[in-house]
Amino acid sequence: MANARTTADLKEAVAAHVSSHGEPAIELARAALSHPETGYKEIKTAAATAAAIRSLGLEVREDIAVTGMTAILRGGSPGPNIAILAELDALPVPGHPNADPDTTAAHACAHHCQLGNMLAAAIGLRAPGVLESLSGSVTLMVVPAEEYVEIEWRNEQRMAGRIEFLGGKPEFVRLGELDDVDICMMTHITTEQPHDGFGVGGTNTGLVAKFIKYRGVKAHAGGAPHLGINALNAAHLAIAGIHAQRETYKDDDTVRIHPIITRGGSVVNAVPDDVRMETFVRGASIDAIKSANEKVDRALRAGALAVGATVDVTTLPGYLPLAPDTRLTALHRANAEALVGVDRVHEFGRRGGSTDMGDLTQIMPGIHPYVGGAVGRSNHAEDMIVDDYNLAVLDAGKAMAMTVVDLLTGDASEAKRVIAEHRPAMTKEQYLTLQRSFLSERSYTE
Repeated sequence: MANARTTADLKEAVAAHVSSHGEPAIELARAALSHPETGYKEIKTAAATAAAIRSLGLEVREDIAVTGMTAILRGGSPGPNIAILAELDALPVPGHPNADPDTTAAHACAHHCQLGNMLAAAIGLRAPGVLESLSGSVTLMVVPAEEYVEIEWRNEQRMAGRIEFLGGKPEFVRLGELDDVDICMMTHITTEQPHDGFGVGGTNTGLVAKFIKYRGVKAHAGGAPHLGINALNAAHLAIAGIHAQRETYKDDDTVRIHPIITRGGSVVNAVPDDVRMETFVRGASIDAIKSANEKVDRALRAGALAVGATVDVTTLPGYLPLAPDTRLTALHRANAEALVGVDRVHEFGRRGGSTDMGDLTQIMPGIHPYVGGAVGRSNHAEDMIVDDYNLAVLDAGKAMAMTVVDLLTGDASEAKRVIAEHRPAMTKEQYLTLQRSFLSERSYTE
């Protein structure tokens, strides 16, 4: 049952406990940095994270959606369940100083610090007298595969039945791991200003992903090109068609389309007959994504038609736009300001990137604030490194744990208010139906 300690007292105890006992959180972050792994392959990272959580005396459920896991901290009385999330995966970034020499995977988005700040939040909540003062529970939720990369390989895993969705949080939703979660939160690291503070309240685009294969006819590139059908030329024309439509997108829709060619042929002296592409189609709303996706499909078909090739287009469910809950944002912002000062907490606006945390905010109240402590041109760049682990791990963890205290003290009245006032865009069932509707596998030829 709740004791006489005030919310302010509990938050002070949380912050002090992280300051004095938080070193294992930084150690976990540094350990994950040393063995970066891409999505659904995070074996070493998952093992290190599970061990760190168990060191707090918690039971860990592992092997969820391949490499994910959960653990629960229970309060002194029943109440809402709040998930604090962290992401396991890195992404291929050749040239990054901490890149794996074999896979080029690197934590150039600092997910390793998410693991740390999630653990720091748990450490803070385990300060003497805190959990027994809370009405509800906290689920530590460690998810794989937030970076939507290696599309061809993941699609093979999907076709083999190992996964349905290429992102980790959609898989967690599908598997029912969020069925008993009422509120969710996590903190992402950024190179943006303020370097020494937090960014709150921003939105992100959603996306669908596309895997494209152009099939032509092989012939000698020098001696008999007239006998071939150049699949690489088809791909080039398709990319030109995508570019030609950019002026048709409304600024407010924040459409982003950025294809890459992952295979351009087999040998230089043969007409390319097998050319493969990947792209995202991003937008600020579901309607914007659908509209842009139709235009991209037209360009892909046009490239094949122009040279007489065949194109196989696989469109895969991606992520939905991020929609943070305003009341949760205000609670977290106040705690961030208490830690680093009002002038070091900025309001973020609409952002062009995407995250599967957006999917969760469509079905429940959630927040995805940012914390500084990293330098470099941008996230995903080869010079992106974390230079302030105290901020990115410990302070970020403190802010989330303090927000949990706000939500779950006083018979969880604040959490109940957030849940009652939130209007989710869709139910879990509607979400799964929508995501599955994006899946399309089509072949076009003249």
